[in-house]
Parts: sequence; C-alpha cells; structure tokens
Amino acid sequence: MFTMSWQTRVNRAIALGMISLSMCAASSCGKKEPSAVSANAPTKTIPERSLKGSLKQTLAGHESEVWAVAFSPDGKTVASGAGDKAVRLWDAQTGALKKTLNGHDFTVYAVAFSPDGKDLASGSEDFTVRIWDVPTGAQKQTLKHEFQVRTLAFSPDGKILATATYTGKVLLWDAHTWVQQQAIEAHEHPVNAVAFSPDGKLLASGSDDKTIKLWDVQSGALKRTLAGHGDEVRSVAFSPDGKTLVSGGGDKAVILWDVETGAPKKTLTGHESDVYSVAFSPGGKTVASAGLNANEVRLWDAETAAPKQTLKGEYAYAVYAIAFSPDGTILAGAGADKTVKLWE
Repeated sequence: MFTMSWQTRVNRAIALGMISLSMCAASSCGKKEPSAVSANAPTKTIPERSLKGSLKQTLAGHESEVWAVAFSPDGKTVASGAGDKAVRLWDAQTGALKKTLNGHDFTVYAVAFSPDGKDLASGSEDFTVRIWDVPTGAQKQTLKHEFQVRTLAFSPDGKILATATYTGKVLLWDAHTWVQQQAIEAHEHPVNAVAFSPDGKLLASGSDDKTIKLWDVQSGALKRTLAGHGDEVRSVAFSPDGKTLVSGGGDKAVILWDVETGAPKKTLTGHESDVYSVAFSPGGKTVASAGLNANEVRLWDAETAAPKQTLKGEYAYAVYAIAFSPDGTILAGAGADKTVKLWE
C-alpha cells in the first residue's frame, strides 16, 4: 500500500534526480504523422452495457504492484505499468502477454494510448515520460521532467499530451514533435490526476491540495477551481458528454461535479479507504471507483448516485487503477497483488 509522506516523497525524488536520464537521439525519435482523429468529429454515442460482475481474465506477469492500466482505442490491447519498471501489453480477449516494454528505471505510475492507438505514453518515478510505438514495442521518445510523473493523458484529437509532476506543474506537449508547448503552474502541491474534456477544450487537474482545477487548453488560463474534497484528490474523469466530472480522493469520497458551474452535484459515499481511481462508463450512466482496501471496486448510477454493484471476492489487495473498455463491456482493475483483472 502506498503510504509515503509528502516529505519522504520529495526526499526520494531529489535523490532520484542524481540519476542521469538520457534523451533519445534525435535521429531515432522522428515525428509521427498527424492523428486521423478530428477535433470536430461528432461524438459517437455508445449504448450503456451492464457488467455481470464475473471475472473474465487475470493478467499475471508483473513482479510488483501494478499502478496503471489502459485499453487501446480498439479495445484489443490492455496496457499496464508497475513497480517492476515494466510496461506490459496484453491481449484483452485471451489475456496473453503480447509485449514487455523495458526502459524505465523506476516505478511506472501512468499509461495512456494515443487516440489512433499507434503510440503509448508511460510516466514514471524516474522523472521521465516515454513514448512507445505500439505495433513494434520500440521506444520513440523520452520526455524529461523535474520530478516523478504520476499522471498523463492524450487530448481527444491526439495533438497534445498532458503530463503532471510532483512540482505541481502541468506540462502540455506537441504529440507530433514532442516539444513542450506550455508549462502551467497548476498547483502548489503534487498533481495526481489529469483528464481532457471530450471536446478537448478543458483540462482537469487534481492535486494533494484537495482541489480540482479546470484549465483552458488553448490559453492555459484557469477557468474554475472545484473545492469540496477533505483530502488529496487522487483521480478525475469527465463524463462522455463533458457535462460532469467525477473525482475520488483520500477522504474516501467520490464527487460528481457540474463542469459548467463548478458546483458539486452529488457525493457518493461507501468506500472505507482512499479512493485511488474513478472512471465513467463509455455510455455515461455508470461510475466506477476503486479504493485502497480489498474488495472496494464499486459501480454507481451516475444519475441517482445509488450504488449498483460491488465487485468482491477477487481483489485481495488494494486497487490502484481502473479503466473501462471502449465498448463498456469490460472493467480492468490494476492492483497491489501484481495483477490486472478483467471483469465482464
């Protein structure tokens, strides 16, 4: 279980700063082709799917706690990042290991696929974000940071990669050239979560300072601050229609926010420990949340805030990250038992 104090984390980060982290050579990094995803494309409506709550697959192979999980846009691949420094790619249907991506020097805390599925970004305790070519598994680029990176996200159109560090900064990178475009002094404390709105115009950041901030992506200006959590904010996610934001934190609460006004709409209570990860179903009618205590993967009705289901019996340890498949038929959970579990 991750219980390091802020001061301990800073001291460790400073110590890690003595390690020389090399950039990949310019000749090998190259530039990727512009994404085929259009910012003006109509939002695809995905029907709501109900999970049966049965375990489909257990993805075993990591040698340490698994901190991050993500589905590829086509739903065929699951990516995971762990304390063993590795990023692994799995077949979502069979559970077979497809590739192991080695290159990080310390724990991998975040993974995200580009919208076209060609690239995978991974953020680590080693002060870097690494960009991987998904088809080949080759490392394409290394983005150096001042502190460890615990969260990152691609914009819906695939043109921007947002990363955040324990300095409180949010960095925006051109996802074609991998050149840093903006550095937003977002929070005075570590940033644990970032998420783009579905239209790509807003970026949400959640921090140890107990707040969520919404930023204008184009200008980098602060739009509004959402205050209501009693402890650090661990995770944030937008609803598919962009009207609601869900957050989870160290106060054991899951809060639904009105994006337009910044006001809290509902608070979902029931977790017995820190909420480390939250997610909206692709259909937008279900919220999933995961906590540090075993057997705390919960499903909620996004409209009424009523509990729908608790996934029990398979998680013997903390669950650090969850993600829905693009069609909403599978929920992945990454945890302290060194595995990723797929529920259907």
